[in-house]
Amino acid sequence: MSSDTIFALSSGRLPAGIAVVRISGPAVRFVLETICGQVPPARRMQFVHFLNLDGDIIDTGLAVFFEGSASFTGEDCAEFHLHGGIAVVRAMLGCLGLVPGLRVAEAGEFSKRAFLSGKFDLTQAEGLADLISAETEAQRRLAISQSQGRLRAVYEDWRTQLTRHRAMVEASIDFSDEDDVAERSLLSLNDGLDALAAEIRLHIDGYRSGEVIREGYQVVIAGPPNAGKSSLMNALVKREVAIASDEAGTTRDLIDVRLELGGNLVVLTDTAGLREAQSKVEAIGVERAMARIADADLVLFVTNMMISELFDVSVGTTPFISVSTHLDLAGYVDTTVEFSLSTVTGEGIQPLLDEIGRRASNAISFDTAIPTAERQVSLLRLALVEIELALGIVGDDFDLIAEHLRRATDHIGRLVGRVDVEDLLDVIFSQFCIGK
Repeated sequence: MSSDTIFALSSGRLPAGIAVVRISGPAVRFVLETICGQVPPARRMQFVHFLNLDGDIIDTGLAVFFEGSASFTGEDCAEFHLHGGIAVVRAMLGCLGLVPGLRVAEAGEFSKRAFLSGKFDLTQAEGLADLISAETEAQRRLAISQSQGRLRAVYEDWRTQLTRHRAMVEASIDFSDEDDVAERSLLSLNDGLDALAAEIRLHIDGYRSGEVIREGYQVVIAGPPNAGKSSLMNALVKREVAIASDEAGTTRDLIDVRLELGGNLVVLTDTAGLREAQSKVEAIGVERAMARIADADLVLFVTNMMISELFDVSVGTTPFISVSTHLDLAGYVDTTVEFSLSTVTGEGIQPLLDEIGRRASNAISFDTAIPTAERQVSLLRLALVEIELALGIVGDDFDLIAEHLRRATDHIGRLVGRVDVEDLLDVIFSQFCIGK
């Protein structure tokens, strides 16, 4: 463990009702005795006067001490709960900075020390980071699942299976001169590796579900100029975020808005009108719109029977819903669309929102553990390649099979931080806030 003792403000933006300052490292007991006059009983809040190094009172509040064996970081830890005034916290942090052996924590350093102490693995660390940044109920549920070790259990099981298969291969090398033994070993090995490869492929396919939860269900509003796309965007998010005008070509760039529907993050994008562009700038807007349509989870294609301009556009394989936005106009009934609504009166808006929310919910799953980071998917793909290479070996070249399985095992080990991950730690934990 590090010889440094670190400290940081671990609560939110100041001013606040309460501020929490966290300390971790070998000098924690000395800090408690110096600033609080005592070391409180472990894991029990105690009312204290916080004193600076001259003995003057900084504030009154609560102090708690956690022994290394039962702390978040695996080291002696303390927390000071004081009033959340800017001057109060500044005085406390300034005082701690004067104590020999103490320094301000780097981003994610408390969590990094917890990982190095074996308190959790890298997948749980990533889940913890996701929990802190969670905006929606779906994100919270996924992050809790990961931070509680659901992914770790899956990856440890796969690592155990690969280790067992490697042991079988190593044993077969010793009996390579006995044809029946080698043949039985290869049959058993291939069956086991086939099943494991299928599991990993299915798991990788689940990444899209995790991506939707983390990045949002991508909904693009598209259609010809003056169809009512910007008005629909404003009506769906219930505020003015896009310029709505009778002038064609008002929207030139993509406009993104995030909202929560049914506990899921949905990202709505307003796009340029789809037509033969009248200028270079409009052409760029149309090109960006088509690119976003291709990457979308759902397109709301806004039509307007009163527009005489002809257009021909395809959304490709992207699912779409046809929408008309002029239900409030007298005598205007469009029976060719799935949703007819009014962006003026709001009639018909909620059913469309409900349908978007339903589709977003259908795009995700909590039934199985799913990868949630590109790092995880990359390592899983590398492991899968090695397994497939092992399966593709013709004959009984057990040495080569064993090498591919060793590499696959190492890739799975890197998922949880068991193998050669020093180069990853700074990248992962730098994404945490200071004080976590």
